Amino acid sequence: MNLKNKLRDDIFKIIGHSADVLQTKCYVIGGFVRDLILERDQGNDIDIVALGSGIELAKEVSRNLPHQPKIQVFKTYGTAMIKLNNLDLEFVGARKESYSENSRNPAVENGTLKDDQNRRDFTINALAISLNGATYGDLLDPFDGINHLNQKLIKTPLEPSTTFSDDPLRMLRAVRFASQLQFHVDPAALQAIKINKDRLRIVSKERIVTELNKILLSPTPSIGFLLLESTGLLDLILPELVALKGIDEIEGQKHKDNFYHTLEVVDNIAKTTDNLWLRWAALLHDIGKAPTKKFTKKVGWTFHGHEHKGAQMVYKLFKRLRMPLNDKMKFVQKMVAMSSRPIAISGSVTDSAVRRLLFDAGDTLEDLMLLCEADITTKNPKRFKKYHNNFKKVRLKMKEVEERDQVRNFQPPISGEEIMKTFDLKPSREIGIIKEYIKEAILEGEIANDREEAFELMLKKGKELGLIPATNSIDETEI
Repeated sequence: MNLKNKLRDDIFKIIGHSADVLQTKCYVIGGFVRDLILERDQGNDIDIVALGSGIELAKEVSRNLPHQPKIQVFKTYGTAMIKLNNLDLEFVGARKESYSENSRNPAVENGTLKDDQNRRDFTINALAISLNGATYGDLLDPFDGINHLNQKLIKTPLEPSTTFSDDPLRMLRAVRFASQLQFHVDPAALQAIKINKDRLRIVSKERIVTELNKILLSPTPSIGFLLLESTGLLDLILPELVALKGIDEIEGQKHKDNFYHTLEVVDNIAKTTDNLWLRWAALLHDIGKAPTKKFTKKVGWTFHGHEHKGAQMVYKLFKRLRMPLNDKMKFVQKMVAMSSRPIAISGSVTDSAVRRLLFDAGDTLEDLMLLCEADITTKNPKRFKKYHNNFKKVRLKMKEVEERDQVRNFQPPISGEEIMKTFDLKPSREIGIIKEYIKEAILEGEIANDREEAFELMLKKGKELGLIPATNSIDETEI
């Protein structure tokens, strides 16, 4: 097969010409070739393999490019990088790798193209296209990768246990490609993952999270998470999710399987947003249900306080996986903590409840509503319609209340400084009490979000607390 008509002739012909000048062979290889054949977005990363020095080839390519772009050389790895417009061109010499038991970092030596293709993780990533002038566009497919693309199959070039034991990250990559491409994993490879799953312990948390993020960002994330669960990998990475699996029954009363429900929620939200952290919130929104699950004869199964518990668990989970403990984590915590709020008020949509929701959600309100709507997984058509109609009522009420009361992200119209000045106070607990009193009055609809009404309430609450306005602190126009 010749793919020259599919290649970006400008840059690839320059690379091929540069290789001819050096009298070496070179190939574009890996994910770029796979996605080129699948007619997917090839992304910005392009791997070039030379039968010789990748660094020397990069230097020659730079000499043949306009403006002779700068080369980043990584001597330790024998690689070089050229950043060209929006492309990252990485050049490396063909390599042969060997691994030790306790590390996924291989010992590397020069090798043939076959050696380099042998070290690839999957047959669909071992496809190479020649860039030399005489063979430009020729496809080299030593492991039947084209057929595997047609079969939508993830298969290893070598015996799968060898592939996964050498570099355990490849187990997660198998799952990730299956989820991204909606392919299936070769049964022998799945079995090898189950056998070698504990090897994942030598992989850094950062690498694991990178793969998890890519699974979460795939079109149907449940494909990946079901594979992670069935192979035992999920128990090593996110035991909090595995703990949700199963249905308990006492005296004929059951609860739903919260693990499979969670995966449905993640798939639902994947249809509406590419926000990675909102997808994380969907994945973790029910993790508090396992530790809060209780059964009573009068009520049946309950999960009281699971949102609060889940938000606490988010922090521990992020810390364990060395994920960012910043605003992203706080966003996920907030979504988990508030995940039932819109549902709770959907039956009786009072102004007060809506004002509180608007205030507490702030700028994350739309994200919260998307999460709650994704949380509707009932298979009963009447209930499904009813729940969505309830959320429509909530949305309409939120719009009405916000336009009238403007409480989203509002700052109380009376500041702490003004309270201090009015009553001649130093920083004290009374200031917080008065501010909270004014905020609650606005949210309950007892007063408008208005300075004049808030000022009167401040004086009233101050009097209850035994505070006396300072002389000349109140303008006559304010009385």
